Amino acid sequence: MAMKRHLAVIHSLLLLAVLLGMASCSVSRFIPEDEYLLNDVKIHSSDKSVSTTPLLGYVQQHPNSRWFSVLKVPMVPYLMSGRDSTKRINRFLQRVGEAPVIYSQSKALKARENIEAAVRNMGYLQANVDLMERKRGFKLNVLYDIKPGPLYRVDTLQQVVNDQGVLQLLDSASASSQLYVGMPFDMNELDAERSRINRLLRRQGYYQFNKEFVRFEADTTLGNHRVALSLLVDDYHSAAQPQFGPHRQFWIDSLRFVSDSTSRNMLRENVLRVKTAIRPGQLYNEQQVQETYANLSALGAVMNSSIAMQPDTADSTRLNAVIAVTTNRRHTMNAEVEGTNTAGDFGAAVVLSYQNRNLFRGSELLSVKLRGAYEAIKKLEGYEKKAGSRNHHYIEYGAEVSLAFPDFKLPGISRDFRRNSNALSEIALMYNSQNRPEFHRRVVTGAWRYRWSQHNRQRQHRIDLIDLNYVFMPWISGTFKRDYLDDVSSRNAILRYNYEDLFIMRWGYTFSYSSQPLSGATGNYGTNAYSLRFNIETAGNLLYGLTTLFHTNQNSQGQYTLFNIAYAQYAKCDFDFSKSFRFSPTNSLSLHFGLGVAVPYGNSRILPYEKRYFSGGANSVRGWSVRGLGPGTFQGEDGRIDFINQTGDIKLDMNLEYRSHLFWKIDGAAFIDAGNIWTIRDYPEQPGGQFRIQTFWRQLAASYGLGLRLNFNYFILRLDAGMKAVNPAYTGKQHFPIIHPRFKRDFALHFAVGLPF
Repeated sequence: MAMKRHLAVIHSLLLLAVLLGMASCSVSRFIPEDEYLLNDVKIHSSDKSVSTTPLLGYVQQHPNSRWFSVLKVPMVPYLMSGRDSTKRINRFLQRVGEAPVIYSQSKALKARENIEAAVRNMGYLQANVDLMERKRGFKLNVLYDIKPGPLYRVDTLQQVVNDQGVLQLLDSASASSQLYVGMPFDMNELDAERSRINRLLRRQGYYQFNKEFVRFEADTTLGNHRVALSLLVDDYHSAAQPQFGPHRQFWIDSLRFVSDSTSRNMLRENVLRVKTAIRPGQLYNEQQVQETYANLSALGAVMNSSIAMQPDTADSTRLNAVIAVTTNRRHTMNAEVEGTNTAGDFGAAVVLSYQNRNLFRGSELLSVKLRGAYEAIKKLEGYEKKAGSRNHHYIEYGAEVSLAFPDFKLPGISRDFRRNSNALSEIALMYNSQNRPEFHRRVVTGAWRYRWSQHNRQRQHRIDLIDLNYVFMPWISGTFKRDYLDDVSSRNAILRYNYEDLFIMRWGYTFSYSSQPLSGATGNYGTNAYSLRFNIETAGNLLYGLTTLFHTNQNSQGQYTLFNIAYAQYAKCDFDFSKSFRFSPTNSLSLHFGLGVAVPYGNSRILPYEKRYFSGGANSVRGWSVRGLGPGTFQGEDGRIDFINQTGDIKLDMNLEYRSHLFWKIDGAAFIDAGNIWTIRDYPEQPGGQFRIQTFWRQLAASYGLGLRLNFNYFILRLDAGMKAVNPAYTGKQHFPIIHPRFKRDFALHFAVGLPF
């Protein structure tokens, strides 16, 4: 069998090689006579201090994209098409494929000029770039060879400003200037200084100021590659005022709101004022204008807004701010149908949702969601029906209601902080009912939480001020109790704990950061960006203090109770880090590291099931199915309770994924995953699952695989196929399935929405 599988793999590779070879041979028929296929583009510099990577942006023609930077497969469908464009199959192949890039010398010469200008702007005033064309058959390689020459540096620096008000401001903010004697004569730095001065003045009332009033004069004739640099700020002049004069500062005189909405859907003016950073009686500040735009756009009830500054007729240095607001549709309703598959048991779910974006005319968001699900459970025998129940199938229904306020509903929060952050206060209530042949489960949840972020959303915070969960089991099958909960020989403490009534009162804080402002797009091919997320939560500490202080009742397990219900006590901390490296517009490498630790203590010896970690699945070690890996070297035997036993208190995930655009809207990935979960304590039900610092590294599981993504930018459908490489649950040859693979045992297929990290 192994030999047959190896032969099948070899045949597949040979077939791919033959197809690529045939496609390569057919390229020439799409290349016009006396023209060439652009095969490769490179930029080289004789001076290594000149980075060539940013200069790729000046190249106007790039060769056809390659799968994983190696194979030009995206071009293959196009090459398989015929010349007859009236045939549907030819149009389809040309649409999904990529047309061969025909070399254009005029574009290459223009790129050479742009690269040369860019290098000279870096301070290499004598730089030259040679365009080298290397032809081989019908293919052509392009090399832009840079000879930078000497780097010019600023020898003297002076500032020429006649306007004393402007001069005083520049002197007070001189510490933030990036100009200094000895710096490279870099035009990019000079332009950044112009932007800094413009930004500084427009934040200090200079409404009519712009970058064009800032200029530089440079004398490059000093010799020895030295430059005498002068920064000049011209006096104010315009078409309406051609004579030169001092720049004027403007003050905000009044603030007025205009809305084209009906009175029923109109926002209250006091809500708009809280979100408006512009204040009458203050100097005009462009930053406040941008903050106001950001604050208003964060309101769910606002569709768009505009801010106009109108000069006051009585005082030419006064501005009247007029803010026009257009509101969104107030009511929305949605219906969704989902397909479900739990361990081969298929079913369906229906979700109905309603939203009111302006409940009390303050952009309050009321959300109501109803969910119902049904799943046909097979191969489950020996379970009696609950009185009144008609079948052994899974039925779920639930309701969730939340109300979000676009502000901090908390005393002691300053008005400036509320105005300068996109804040959200939310209260939520949820009820969920699950009926299975083994048990019936009910969950009631109530939460009060806060979220806020910067205007660019790079830093985001969330505080769960209070989160209450009540889990109760109104009915458990006698068969399930006898086999797993009560029988002394097979009693499972972890399983038993998670089938008892439980109360959770928790507090949590989450911080996330992205090195780039969030844009909402999910299909990002690395922009050399990174992100991190940190979360901490605790539960039961306040209750433990009160119950121990007043010596309340304890149950048979020695746990303190609240209304005769035990409560959970634990601490949990998670850290996630992701980093991407972009190699080309269509190829990138992404790294991910995730670590989580949760410790039950005080009133709990075991974590609640919802708070325990699991490994395997589409966002973890993809050679295993969901909840199929760990803890440690543990290997499950009973499929009905493995979902409980294959959980832990510690989780480690490490992922490496190479992403490449394939063709049309199809992207590909090659990945390597490693990780596992462990328990804090040595539970008899999970032999080999306890974390030990000396041996945990030997228990790391590893997998590898390939993935396909249907990328629509705003969302991604993902299919990943993983194979086990190292399996900690086995010893001997089975420990390394990468050497001794068995497809049925080691293969896992995952379907998901969005990227894994």
